[in-house]
Amino acid sequence: MDFKTNKPIYQQIVDFCFGKILTREWQAEERVVSVRELSTQLAVNSRTVLKAYEYLQAEGIIYPERGMGYYLSRDAVRRVMKIQKKEFFDNQLTETFHIMDLLGVSIEEITERYNNYKKEST
Repeated sequence: MDFKTNKPIYQQIVDFCFGKILTREWQAEERVVSVRELSTQLAVNSRTVLKAYEYLQAEGIIYPERGMGYYLSRDAVRRVMKIQKKEFFDNQLTETFHIMDLLGVSIEEITERYNNYKKEST
């Protein structure tokens, strides 16, 4: 994993986990990678991974089973999508609108490009 400097590492690990959840690599009700395994895989301190897992647990995305590790909650995908949508609308879309204004890009141009993208991806 190539860490960026503008975002805390634990949050980048959360984003990494979100990716695993949204792509269904991690399945509901199944055990997720242990803190130690993920810290080794990502070459980061296990406390940093634990902080990411604590966030995921606080959001109801994972839950601990005593002596067994962490498991993905049944509605993890829905919860992650809700968090990611908020992030998108609050940050990324606002920045995109700003760039659109600077470049004179209309919503119609964006709609046309989006529709073409949808046609090509199906």
